[in-house]
Amino acid sequence: MRLRRKRRFFTAAESAEIWDRWRRGEGLKSIGRVFGKGSSSIFAHISPTGGIRPPPRRRSRLALTLAEREEISRGLAHGHSLRRIACSLGRAPSTVGREIARNGGFRPYRAAASDRRAWDRARRPKACKLTRHPELRRVVAKHLRRNWSPQQIAGWLKRTHPGTESCQVSHETIYRSLYVCRPAAC
Repeated sequence: MRLRRKRRFFTAAESAEIWDRWRRGEGLKSIGRVFGKGSSSIFAHISPTGGIRPPPRRRSRLALTLAEREEISRGLAHGHSLRRIACSLGRAPSTVGREIARNGGFRPYRAAASDRRAWDRARRPKACKLTRHPELRRVVAKHLRRNWSPQQIAGWLKRTHPGTESCQVSHETIYRSLYVCRPAAC
């Protein structure tokens, strides 16, 4: 029986050093030796962006901050209404309501955990919808084999599954999956 090694991702500091060394012209093997990794691990880290260092991630100025999430948490703990919490933050009540709903509801809402999840959800690029929903992918592939156009498939799915977002896909997504997405991803 072969044991699989646990995959270890690079920390932010390690990633920065990899990119600095790559920019200075060091080879994959040389960089890998520094981290005790093979050249394939370094290649896998560098290749998704085409060997160009990605810009540092930053939050949108429109996104809720950790301080605002803590204020929401305190407001919920004190039994304040959504409107009162939203007013104190200078935000729309719908913004506060969506934030609470997507992070467990009124009782289990925790600011730090919600902030981490928001940061993770904001990561780009996202996997395309046909990658995340295998059954939807099979249905689309079946209709493509029958020579249906992506517009016909999207329309048929919308009529067949009204109100079920996970069973619908736009024709643009189908085209992107056919022509842009990597075969392994879509």
